[in-house]
Amino acid sequence: MSAGPAIRVGADIATVGEVSESIARFGGRYLRRIYTEHEIASCTGPPPAAAASLAARFAAKEATIKVLRPVGHQPDWRSMEVRRDPGGWCSMSLSGHAAVLADEAGIAELAVSLTHEGGLAAAVVVALCHEASTAREQEEGLSQTRADGTR
Repeated sequence: MSAGPAIRVGADIATVGEVSESIARFGGRYLRRIYTEHEIASCTGPPPAAAASLAARFAAKEATIKVLRPVGHQPDWRSMEVRRDPGGWCSMSLSGHAAVLADEAGIAELAVSLTHEGGLAAAVVVALCHEASTAREQEEGLSQTRADGTR
């Protein structure tokens, strides 16, 4: 096996209708539980457009969880923030437990891509991991299989 950097990929799809229904039903309580102030401010416009942008960010958070691979409880939704650059592209910013998980995994960089069309929103998150995390993951994987008696 190569000792070079590892790549992790997470992808997710969210329905715009479900996000729209949650906003209609729970309003600000839903928004403040899932999204940061920056994300809410970035998703302005008529309700369908705002819901589509928020659904894409929800998908990005789910995709980020897949990249972080938490054992036990998942990070708080707001500890994963889609940052919108003035140039139009987005990036993923981590804080709190999400940042700790990324550090433990040796994640050096995250890239995010968002899209929405019709009633669906999707996101892909790619993580570049340091060389050390690859060795640690391999070692942990070997010790887990030995403990299970499968090797």
